[in-house]
Amino acid sequence: MTNLFSDLPETITAEVFTTLLDRPGCRLERILSQGQITPLEAPYQQPHDEWVLLLAGAARVALEGREVALQPGDTLFIPAHTEHWVTYTDPVVTSIWLAVHIGEGATPIDPPETKNPGL
Repeated sequence: MTNLFSDLPETITAEVFTTLLDRPGCRLERILSQGQITPLEAPYQQPHDEWVLLLAGAARVALEGREVALQPGDTLFIPAHTEHWVTYTDPVVTSIWLAVHIGEGATPIDPPETKNPGL
């Protein structure tokens, strides 16, 4: 895929996830939604940070006790381990998201030991 706005299906019965780039510690994906929401009993929650940009459509995301309305051009940072739900996507206009998964699959690095030469 060379254009995020190409190859769009006419109707979407389930969200469509397309990986655009996958490197150690970073994955970019295009997500297409059209009326889909996250079931209350099945929130998204991942062990890495996620940053999303809504390119087209409209959406709402619930997280950390608040609901965020997104219009094209809006971004949202979702910290690791945060339960979140997509509570609305436009049922007529396809919502096109660009998602950046930060630290996915990365091995956490322990901080270096602090050495005190005076002891």
